Amino acid sequence: MGIQDIIQGKKQWRAHMARVQALPPDYQIVYKEMQRYLFKVGPVDLPDGHLLSGIVDFFEEGVAAGKGVLELIGNDVAAFCDDLVKGSRTNADIYQESISGGPGTAEK
Repeated sequence: MGIQDIIQGKKQWRAHMARVQALPPDYQIVYKEMQRYLFKVGPVDLPDGHLLSGIVDFFEEGVAAGKGVLELIGNDVAAFCDDLVKGSRTNADIYQESISGGPGTAEK
């Protein structure tokens, strides 16, 4: 990764966060909780993918439609996030494999 890639990545992240800051306060709170959860247990390719920007797109559409954030995602942020990453290899999977002896190893 070159210096230009790093600079471009920072510009994209700042633009992304500006979009988050433009959301109503309740949406911002839920987004930050989702972001925290996804960085902890989310998909391995989260930094390279478009999941977070897709969430902001979804939230912007909800705001435009006049809906509250919980109307969009429900009351369980973690369950909503789990549904988003279903079928993706996650950091939680890697952790589970590390304590159980690796992929494909039966637990004792």
